[in-house]
Amino acid sequence: MRRTRNDSRTARPDHVMAQVEAARDEIVAFTAEMIQIPTVNPPGDCYRECAELIGRRLAEAGLELEYVEAEGRPEHTADHPRVNVVGRGANATGAGDRGSRGRTLHLNGHFDVVPPGEGWTVDPFEGLVRDGRILGRGASDMKSGIAAAVFAVEAIRRAGVELEGAVDISATVDEESGGFAGVAHLCHEGIISARDVDYVIIPEPFGPDRVCLGHRGVYWFDIVAHGHVAHGSMSHLGRSAIDDMGALLETLRTRLGPALATRRSELPVVPVPSRLPSLNVNAITGGQAGADTQSPCVADRCVATFDRRFIPEEPFEEVRAEIAALVGEVEREDPGRRFTIEDRMVVHPTSAPRGSPLVRALSRAVREVRGRDAELVASPGTYDQKHFARIAGIEHCVAYGPGPLEEAHQPDESCSVDDLVSCTQVLALAALELVGPRRR
Repeated sequence: MRRTRNDSRTARPDHVMAQVEAARDEIVAFTAEMIQIPTVNPPGDCYRECAELIGRRLAEAGLELEYVEAEGRPEHTADHPRVNVVGRGANATGAGDRGSRGRTLHLNGHFDVVPPGEGWTVDPFEGLVRDGRILGRGASDMKSGIAAAVFAVEAIRRAGVELEGAVDISATVDEESGGFAGVAHLCHEGIISARDVDYVIIPEPFGPDRVCLGHRGVYWFDIVAHGHVAHGSMSHLGRSAIDDMGALLETLRTRLGPALATRRSELPVVPVPSRLPSLNVNAITGGQAGADTQSPCVADRCVATFDRRFIPEEPFEEVRAEIAALVGEVEREDPGRRFTIEDRMVVHPTSAPRGSPLVRALSRAVREVRGRDAELVASPGTYDQKHFARIAGIEHCVAYGPGPLEEAHQPDESCSVDDLVSCTQVLALAALELVGPRRR
Protein backbone atom coordinates (compact mmCIF):
# COMPACT_ATOMS: atom_id res chain seq x y z
CA MET A 1 0.00 0.00 0.00
CA ARG A 2 1.35 3.41 -0.94
CA ARG A 3 2.46 5.35 2.10
CA THR A 4 1.70 9.04 2.43
CA ARG A 5 1.82 11.16 5.52
CA ASN A 6 -1.53 11.46 7.32
CA ASP A 7 -2.83 14.96 7.92
CA SER A 8 -6.08 16.41 9.24
CA ARG A 9 -7.53 16.41 5.75
CA THR A 10 -6.68 12.89 4.55
CA ALA A 11 -7.62 11.14 7.80
CA ARG A 12 -11.07 12.71 7.88
CA PRO A 13 -14.00 10.36 7.17
CA ASP A 14 -15.48 12.75 4.61
CA HIS A 15 -12.30 12.59 2.55
CA VAL A 16 -12.33 8.78 2.49
CA MET A 17 -16.03 8.85 1.61
CA ALA A 18 -15.26 11.24 -1.25
CA GLN A 19 -12.67 8.81 -2.60
CA VAL A 20 -15.32 6.09 -2.69
CA GLU A 21 -17.75 8.37 -4.51
CA ALA A 22 -15.06 9.30 -7.01
CA ALA A 23 -14.56 5.59 -7.73
CA ARG A 24 -18.29 4.94 -8.33
CA ASP A 25 -17.90 3.98 -11.99
CA GLU A 26 -14.90 1.75 -11.21
CA ILE A 27 -16.80 -0.06 -8.47
CA VAL A 28 -19.72 -0.72 -10.80
CA ALA A 29 -17.45 -1.85 -13.64
CA PHE A 30 -15.58 -4.26 -11.37
CA THR A 31 -18.84 -5.75 -10.10
CA ALA A 32 -20.08 -6.22 -13.68
CA GLU A 33 -16.76 -7.80 -14.68
CA MET A 34 -17.11 -10.39 -11.90
CA ILE A 35 -20.74 -11.12 -12.86
CA GLN A 36 -19.60 -11.79 -16.42
CA ILE A 37 -17.55 -14.76 -15.16
CA PRO A 38 -20.16 -17.54 -14.62
CA THR A 39 -18.83 -19.06 -11.39
CA VAL A 40 -21.79 -21.41 -11.10
CA ASN A 41 -21.83 -23.85 -8.18
CA PRO A 42 -22.48 -26.67 -8.73
CA PRO A 43 -20.22 -27.68 -10.37
CA GLY A 44 -17.78 -24.83 -9.64
CA ASP A 45 -17.12 -23.29 -13.03
CA CYS A 46 -14.53 -20.60 -13.78
CA TYR A 47 -13.21 -20.31 -10.21
CA ARG A 48 -9.60 -19.78 -11.20
CA GLU A 49 -10.51 -17.08 -13.73
CA CYS A 50 -12.54 -15.14 -11.16
CA ALA A 51 -9.96 -15.58 -8.39
CA GLU A 52 -7.27 -14.17 -10.67
CA LEU A 53 -9.47 -11.21 -11.68
CA ILE A 54 -10.01 -10.36 -8.02
CA GLY A 55 -6.35 -11.00 -7.29
CA ARG A 56 -5.29 -8.39 -9.82
CA ARG A 57 -7.51 -5.84 -8.11
CA LEU A 58 -6.14 -6.74 -4.69
CA ALA A 59 -2.59 -6.31 -5.99
CA GLU A 60 -3.49 -2.88 -7.39
CA ALA A 61 -4.74 -1.94 -3.90
CA GLY A 62 -1.32 -2.83 -2.51
CA LEU A 63 -2.16 -6.17 -0.86
CA GLU A 64 0.19 -9.14 -0.81
CA LEU A 65 -1.40 -12.02 -2.75
CA GLU A 66 -1.71 -15.72 -2.03
CA TYR A 67 -3.75 -18.17 -4.09
CA VAL A 68 -4.88 -21.16 -2.02
CA GLU A 69 -6.19 -24.30 -3.69
CA ALA A 70 -8.28 -26.66 -1.55
CA GLU A 71 -5.88 -29.57 -1.81
CA GLY A 72 -7.30 -32.73 -0.29
CA ARG A 73 -10.93 -31.68 -0.59
CA PRO A 74 -13.08 -33.98 -2.77
CA GLU A 75 -14.56 -30.94 -4.54
CA HIS A 76 -11.11 -29.86 -5.75
CA THR A 77 -10.62 -31.58 -9.12
CA ALA A 78 -8.65 -30.97 -12.29
CA ASP A 79 -11.84 -29.95 -14.12
CA HIS A 80 -13.16 -27.79 -11.28
CA PRO A 81 -10.28 -26.59 -9.11
CA ARG A 82 -11.24 -24.81 -5.91
CA VAL A 83 -9.07 -21.67 -5.99
CA ASN A 84 -9.29 -19.06 -3.23
CA VAL A 85 -7.42 -15.76 -3.16
CA VAL A 86 -6.17 -13.94 -0.06
CA GLY A 87 -4.76 -10.42 0.00
CA ARG A 88 -2.88 -9.26 3.09
CA GLY A 89 -2.43 -5.63 3.94
CA ALA A 90 0.56 -4.04 5.59
CA ASN A 91 0.42 -1.78 8.61
CA ALA A 92 1.87 1.72 8.89
CA THR A 93 5.41 0.38 9.37
CA GLY A 94 5.13 -1.73 6.23
CA ALA A 95 4.86 -5.03 8.09
CA GLY A 96 2.75 -7.47 6.12
CA ASP A 97 3.62 -10.72 7.83
CA ARG A 98 0.97 -12.36 10.00
CA GLY A 99 1.29 -11.90 13.73
CA SER A 100 3.13 -8.57 13.68
CA ARG A 101 0.62 -6.17 12.15
CA GLY A 102 -1.36 -4.94 15.14
CA ARG A 103 -5.14 -5.05 14.98
CA THR A 104 -6.32 -6.76 11.81
CA LEU A 105 -9.67 -6.60 10.04
CA HIS A 106 -10.47 -9.34 7.52
CA LEU A 107 -13.04 -8.71 4.78
CA ASN A 108 -14.29 -11.91 3.16
CA GLY A 109 -16.67 -12.62 0.29
CA HIS A 110 -17.56 -15.67 -1.79
CA PHE A 111 -17.60 -15.49 -5.56
CA ASP A 112 -19.48 -18.70 -6.35
CA VAL A 113 -23.10 -18.26 -7.42
CA VAL A 114 -26.06 -20.60 -7.70
CA PRO A 115 -27.29 -21.67 -11.17
CA PRO A 116 -29.35 -18.94 -12.84
CA GLY A 117 -32.54 -20.97 -13.21
CA GLU A 118 -35.54 -19.88 -15.25
CA GLY A 119 -37.50 -16.62 -15.38
CA TRP A 120 -34.81 -14.08 -16.25
CA THR A 121 -35.68 -11.09 -18.44
CA VAL A 122 -31.98 -10.24 -18.96
CA ASP A 123 -28.85 -12.28 -19.59
CA PRO A 124 -27.84 -13.43 -16.07
CA PHE A 125 -24.15 -13.11 -16.92
CA GLU A 126 -24.09 -9.87 -18.89
CA GLY A 127 -23.53 -7.63 -15.90
CA LEU A 128 -26.08 -5.13 -17.22
CA VAL A 129 -26.35 -1.73 -15.54
CA ARG A 130 -29.80 -0.19 -15.96
CA ASP A 131 -31.85 2.39 -14.10
CA GLY A 132 -29.29 2.71 -11.34
CA ARG A 133 -29.03 -1.03 -10.69
CA ILE A 134 -26.57 -3.79 -11.59
CA LEU A 135 -28.34 -6.93 -12.76
CA GLY A 136 -27.08 -10.49 -13.00
CA ARG A 137 -26.48 -13.67 -11.06
CA GLY A 138 -24.31 -12.66 -8.11
CA ALA A 139 -25.22 -8.96 -8.29
CA SER A 140 -26.71 -9.21 -4.81
CA ASP A 141 -25.23 -12.49 -3.55
CA MET A 142 -22.45 -11.43 -3.43
CA LYS A 143 -20.12 -10.06 -6.08
CA SER A 144 -21.18 -6.51 -5.28
CA GLY A 145 -20.06 -7.21 -1.71
CA ILE A 146 -16.61 -8.24 -2.90
CA ALA A 147 -16.37 -5.02 -4.93
CA ALA A 148 -17.36 -3.02 -1.84
CA ALA A 149 -14.63 -4.68 0.23
CA VAL A 150 -11.94 -4.13 -2.41
CA PHE A 151 -12.77 -0.47 -2.98
CA ALA A 152 -13.12 0.27 0.71
CA VAL A 153 -9.43 -0.59 1.04
CA GLU A 154 -8.63 1.20 -2.21
CA ALA A 155 -10.37 4.39 -1.00
CA ILE A 156 -8.26 4.39 2.15
CA ARG A 157 -5.15 3.99 0.01
CA ARG A 158 -6.18 6.77 -2.36
CA ALA A 159 -6.89 9.04 0.61
CA GLY A 160 -3.26 8.55 1.65
CA VAL A 161 -4.15 7.18 5.09
CA GLU A 162 -1.53 5.08 6.83
CA LEU A 163 -3.11 2.36 8.94
CA GLU A 164 -1.84 1.48 12.39
CA GLY A 165 -2.99 -2.11 11.85
CA ALA A 166 -3.93 -3.94 8.65
CA VAL A 167 -6.90 -4.89 6.49
CA ASP A 168 -6.95 -8.23 4.68
CA ILE A 169 -9.37 -9.35 1.97
CA SER A 170 -10.20 -12.89 0.88
CA ALA A 171 -12.42 -14.08 -1.95
CA THR A 172 -13.44 -17.68 -1.55
CA VAL A 173 -15.35 -20.53 -3.16
CA ASP A 174 -18.23 -22.87 -2.45
CA GLU A 175 -20.14 -20.86 0.17
CA GLU A 176 -23.34 -21.86 -1.60
CA SER A 177 -22.53 -25.53 -0.92
CA GLY A 178 -21.24 -25.10 2.63
CA GLY A 179 -17.92 -23.28 2.20
CA PHE A 180 -15.83 -26.34 3.04
CA ALA A 181 -13.34 -25.79 0.20
CA GLY A 182 -13.38 -22.05 0.82
CA VAL A 183 -13.41 -20.35 4.21
CA ALA A 184 -13.43 -23.64 6.13
CA HIS A 185 -10.30 -24.77 4.27
CA LEU A 186 -8.50 -21.48 4.95
CA CYS A 187 -9.39 -21.73 8.64
CA HIS A 188 -8.39 -25.39 8.94
CA GLU A 189 -5.05 -24.59 7.32
CA GLY A 190 -4.42 -21.73 9.75
CA ILE A 191 -4.35 -19.17 6.94
CA ILE A 192 -7.12 -17.38 8.82
CA SER A 193 -7.13 -17.70 12.60
CA ALA A 194 -7.83 -15.77 15.78
CA ARG A 195 -4.06 -15.48 16.29
CA ASP A 196 -3.81 -13.14 13.33
CA VAL A 197 -7.31 -11.67 12.84
CA ASP A 198 -9.29 -9.58 15.31
CA TYR A 199 -12.40 -8.80 13.30
CA VAL A 200 -14.21 -10.20 10.24
CA ILE A 201 -16.83 -8.53 8.08
CA ILE A 202 -18.58 -10.61 5.41
CA PRO A 203 -20.36 -8.31 2.93
CA GLU A 204 -23.38 -10.58 2.42
CA PRO A 205 -26.48 -8.81 1.04
CA PHE A 206 -28.36 -7.39 4.01
CA GLY A 207 -28.50 -3.84 2.65
CA PRO A 208 -26.75 -0.61 3.66
CA ASP A 209 -28.68 -0.11 6.91
CA ARG A 210 -28.41 -3.56 8.50
CA VAL A 211 -25.63 -5.20 10.47
CA CYS A 212 -26.12 -8.95 10.66
CA LEU A 213 -24.95 -10.41 13.97
CA GLY A 214 -25.19 -14.10 13.07
CA HIS A 215 -27.51 -16.86 11.90
CA ARG A 216 -29.81 -19.70 12.89
CA GLY A 217 -28.68 -23.31 12.99
CA VAL A 218 -29.41 -25.98 10.39
CA TYR A 219 -29.79 -29.74 10.67
CA TRP A 220 -29.95 -31.56 7.34
CA PHE A 221 -30.84 -35.24 7.52
CA ASP A 222 -32.38 -38.08 5.55
CA ILE A 223 -35.08 -40.41 6.79
CA VAL A 224 -35.16 -43.74 4.98
CA ALA A 225 -38.33 -45.82 4.97
CA HIS A 226 -37.61 -49.54 4.47
CA GLY A 227 -40.35 -51.59 2.84
CA HIS A 228 -40.59 -54.99 1.20
CA VAL A 229 -40.61 -55.49 -2.55
CA ALA A 230 -43.36 -57.52 -4.21
CA HIS A 231 -45.12 -57.80 -7.55
CA GLY A 232 -47.47 -54.87 -8.12
CA SER A 233 -50.34 -57.23 -8.93
CA MET A 234 -49.92 -58.85 -5.52
CA SER A 235 -49.08 -55.78 -3.47
CA HIS A 236 -50.49 -57.42 -0.33
CA LEU A 237 -47.31 -59.53 -0.27
CA GLY A 238 -45.10 -56.46 -0.03
CA ARG A 239 -44.86 -53.32 2.03
CA SER A 240 -44.73 -49.89 0.38
CA ALA A 241 -41.99 -47.70 1.77
CA ILE A 242 -43.70 -44.77 0.08
CA ASP A 243 -46.92 -45.36 2.05
CA ASP A 244 -44.93 -45.54 5.28
CA MET A 245 -43.13 -42.33 4.41
CA GLY A 246 -46.50 -40.69 3.81
CA ALA A 247 -47.59 -41.59 7.34
CA LEU A 248 -44.39 -40.15 8.77
CA LEU A 249 -44.70 -36.92 6.77
CA GLU A 250 -48.23 -36.42 8.02
CA THR A 251 -47.12 -36.92 11.63
CA LEU A 252 -44.30 -34.40 11.24
CA ARG A 253 -46.72 -31.92 9.67
CA THR A 254 -49.45 -32.25 12.28
CA ARG A 255 -47.34 -32.85 15.40
CA LEU A 256 -43.99 -31.10 14.92
CA GLY A 257 -45.26 -28.18 12.83
CA PRO A 258 -47.57 -26.75 15.53
CA ALA A 259 -44.89 -27.24 18.19
CA LEU A 260 -42.34 -25.24 16.18
CA ALA A 261 -44.89 -22.45 15.71
CA THR A 262 -44.87 -21.83 19.48
CA ARG A 263 -41.12 -21.18 19.67
CA ARG A 264 -39.63 -17.78 18.91
CA SER A 265 -36.02 -16.64 19.06
CA GLU A 266 -34.70 -13.52 20.75
CA LEU A 267 -32.09 -13.38 17.96
CA PRO A 268 -33.34 -10.61 15.60
CA VAL A 269 -33.73 -12.86 12.57
CA VAL A 270 -35.11 -11.31 9.37
CA PRO A 271 -37.59 -11.71 7.86
CA VAL A 272 -39.61 -11.86 11.09
CA PRO A 273 -41.35 -15.22 10.34
CA SER A 274 -37.89 -16.81 10.34
CA ARG A 275 -37.57 -16.09 14.06
CA LEU A 276 -39.52 -19.33 14.40
CA PRO A 277 -37.77 -22.66 13.82
CA SER A 278 -38.91 -24.61 10.77
CA LEU A 279 -38.87 -27.97 9.01
CA ASN A 280 -38.79 -28.23 5.22
CA VAL A 281 -38.87 -31.36 3.06
CA ASN A 282 -36.16 -30.73 0.46
CA ALA A 283 -36.63 -33.89 -1.61
CA ILE A 284 -38.38 -37.26 -1.74
CA THR A 285 -37.31 -40.23 -3.83
CA GLY A 286 -38.74 -43.72 -3.74
CA GLY A 287 -39.31 -46.89 -5.67
CA GLN A 288 -38.20 -46.56 -9.25
CA ALA A 289 -38.08 -42.76 -9.30
CA GLY A 290 -36.14 -41.54 -12.33
CA ALA A 291 -36.18 -44.86 -14.13
CA ASP A 292 -36.98 -44.66 -17.85
CA THR A 293 -38.72 -48.02 -17.82
CA GLN A 294 -41.01 -49.03 -14.98
CA SER A 295 -41.68 -52.53 -13.70
CA PRO A 296 -44.59 -53.63 -11.50
CA CYS A 297 -42.94 -53.48 -8.10
CA VAL A 298 -43.94 -52.37 -4.63
CA ALA A 299 -41.48 -49.69 -3.49
CA ASP A 300 -39.13 -51.19 -0.93
CA ARG A 301 -37.28 -47.91 -0.21
CA CYS A 302 -38.19 -44.24 0.10
CA VAL A 303 -35.88 -41.41 1.16
CA ALA A 304 -36.91 -37.94 2.31
CA THR A 305 -34.35 -35.19 2.86
CA PHE A 306 -35.21 -32.68 5.57
CA ASP A 307 -33.99 -29.15 6.36
CA ARG A 308 -34.58 -28.32 10.02
CA ARG A 309 -33.71 -24.73 10.94
CA PHE A 310 -33.25 -24.28 14.67
CA ILE A 311 -32.84 -21.24 16.88
CA PRO A 312 -30.27 -20.64 19.64
CA GLU A 313 -32.93 -21.38 22.27
CA GLU A 314 -33.16 -24.98 20.98
CA PRO A 315 -30.21 -27.17 22.05
CA PHE A 316 -29.22 -29.34 19.10
CA GLU A 317 -29.37 -32.54 21.14
CA GLU A 318 -33.05 -31.78 21.80
CA VAL A 319 -33.68 -30.97 18.14
CA ARG A 320 -32.30 -34.34 17.05
CA ALA A 321 -34.04 -36.22 19.88
CA GLU A 322 -37.40 -34.67 18.99
CA ILE A 323 -37.16 -35.97 15.44
CA ALA A 324 -36.09 -39.43 16.61
CA ALA A 325 -38.97 -39.59 19.12
CA LEU A 326 -41.58 -38.82 16.46
CA VAL A 327 -40.09 -41.37 14.09
CA GLY A 328 -40.26 -43.94 16.89
CA GLU A 329 -43.91 -43.14 17.56
CA VAL A 330 -44.82 -43.69 13.89
CA GLU A 331 -43.02 -47.03 13.96
CA ARG A 332 -44.90 -48.14 17.09
CA GLU A 333 -48.26 -47.28 15.51
CA ASP A 334 -47.63 -50.08 12.98
CA PRO A 335 -44.98 -52.69 13.87
CA GLY A 336 -44.29 -53.29 10.18
CA ARG A 337 -42.88 -49.80 9.68
CA ARG A 338 -39.13 -49.30 9.82
CA PHE A 339 -37.16 -46.07 9.41
CA THR A 340 -33.53 -45.03 9.76
CA ILE A 341 -32.22 -41.49 10.24
CA GLU A 342 -29.01 -40.47 8.47
CA ASP A 343 -27.37 -37.14 9.30
CA ARG A 344 -26.11 -34.97 6.44
CA MET A 345 -24.94 -31.70 8.03
CA VAL A 346 -25.20 -29.79 11.28
CA VAL A 347 -24.42 -26.09 11.65
CA HIS A 348 -24.93 -24.52 15.06
CA PRO A 349 -26.33 -21.01 15.50
CA THR A 350 -23.76 -18.28 15.94
CA SER A 351 -23.81 -14.61 16.85
CA ALA A 352 -21.30 -11.86 17.51
CA PRO A 353 -21.65 -10.15 20.90
CA ARG A 354 -23.93 -7.12 20.72
CA GLY A 355 -21.32 -5.12 22.62
CA SER A 356 -18.61 -6.03 20.12
CA PRO A 357 -16.39 -3.14 18.99
CA LEU A 358 -17.00 -4.44 15.48
CA VAL A 359 -20.76 -3.92 15.82
CA ARG A 360 -20.21 -0.48 17.34
CA ALA A 361 -17.84 0.60 14.56
CA LEU A 362 -20.20 -0.50 11.80
CA SER A 363 -23.16 1.11 13.55
CA ARG A 364 -21.31 4.44 13.81
CA ALA A 365 -20.27 4.20 10.17
CA VAL A 366 -23.85 3.54 9.08
CA ARG A 367 -24.95 6.61 11.06
CA GLU A 368 -22.20 8.71 9.40
CA VAL A 369 -22.95 7.56 5.85
CA ARG A 370 -26.68 6.90 5.93
CA GLY A 371 -27.82 9.39 8.56
CA ARG A 372 -29.81 6.77 10.47
CA ASP A 373 -29.25 4.13 13.10
CA ALA A 374 -28.18 0.69 11.96
CA GLU A 375 -30.67 -2.14 12.38
CA LEU A 376 -29.11 -5.16 14.10
CA VAL A 377 -30.44 -8.35 12.50
CA ALA A 378 -29.66 -12.04 12.13
CA SER A 379 -29.82 -14.26 9.06
CA PRO A 380 -32.45 -16.95 8.46
CA GLY A 381 -29.84 -19.06 6.66
CA THR A 382 -26.24 -19.88 7.41
CA TYR A 383 -23.21 -18.39 5.73
CA ASP A 384 -19.44 -18.50 6.28
CA GLN A 385 -19.60 -16.84 9.71
CA LYS A 386 -19.98 -20.38 11.07
CA HIS A 387 -16.46 -21.28 9.94
CA PHE A 388 -14.82 -18.10 11.22
CA ALA A 389 -16.47 -18.66 14.61
CA ARG A 390 -16.21 -22.46 14.99
CA ILE A 391 -12.93 -23.26 13.25
CA ALA A 392 -10.87 -20.07 13.42
CA GLY A 393 -12.22 -19.01 16.82
CA ILE A 394 -12.96 -15.45 15.69
CA GLU A 395 -15.86 -14.26 17.84
CA HIS A 396 -16.09 -10.74 16.41
CA CYS A 397 -17.54 -11.61 12.99
CA VAL A 398 -20.61 -10.07 11.34
CA ALA A 399 -22.14 -9.61 7.90
CA TYR A 400 -22.66 -6.23 6.29
CA GLY A 401 -22.98 -5.62 2.59
CA PRO A 402 -24.97 -4.28 -0.38
CA GLY A 403 -27.89 -5.87 -2.13
CA PRO A 404 -31.41 -6.87 -1.10
CA LEU A 405 -31.50 -10.17 0.79
CA GLU A 406 -34.82 -11.05 -0.84
CA GLU A 407 -33.26 -11.06 -4.33
CA ALA A 408 -30.56 -13.61 -3.51
CA HIS A 409 -30.94 -16.65 -5.81
CA GLN A 410 -33.90 -15.00 -7.61
CA PRO A 411 -34.33 -14.29 -11.34
CA ASP A 412 -33.26 -10.75 -12.28
CA GLU A 413 -31.11 -10.51 -9.16
CA SER A 414 -29.83 -6.94 -8.78
CA CYS A 415 -28.09 -4.41 -6.57
CA SER A 416 -28.63 -0.67 -6.35
CA VAL A 417 -25.55 1.30 -7.39
CA ASP A 418 -26.24 3.86 -4.67
CA ASP A 419 -26.41 1.13 -2.04
CA LEU A 420 -23.18 -0.38 -3.35
CA VAL A 421 -21.41 2.96 -2.97
CA SER A 422 -22.91 3.55 0.51
CA CYS A 423 -21.80 0.12 1.74
CA THR A 424 -18.31 0.71 0.40
CA GLN A 425 -18.15 3.96 2.37
CA VAL A 426 -19.39 2.26 5.53
CA LEU A 427 -16.82 -0.52 5.23
CA ALA A 428 -14.04 2.04 4.72
CA LEU A 429 -15.05 4.08 7.77
CA ALA A 430 -15.44 0.99 9.93
CA ALA A 431 -11.99 -0.18 8.86
CA LEU A 432 -10.51 3.20 9.85
CA GLU A 433 -12.06 2.96 13.31
CA LEU A 434 -11.20 -0.70 13.93
CA VAL A 435 -7.65 -0.69 12.59
CA GLY A 436 -6.93 2.96 13.19
CA PRO A 437 -5.05 5.60 11.19
CA ARG A 438 -1.47 5.93 12.26
CA ARG A 439 -0.89 8.63 14.86
CA ARG A 440 2.23 10.75 14.47
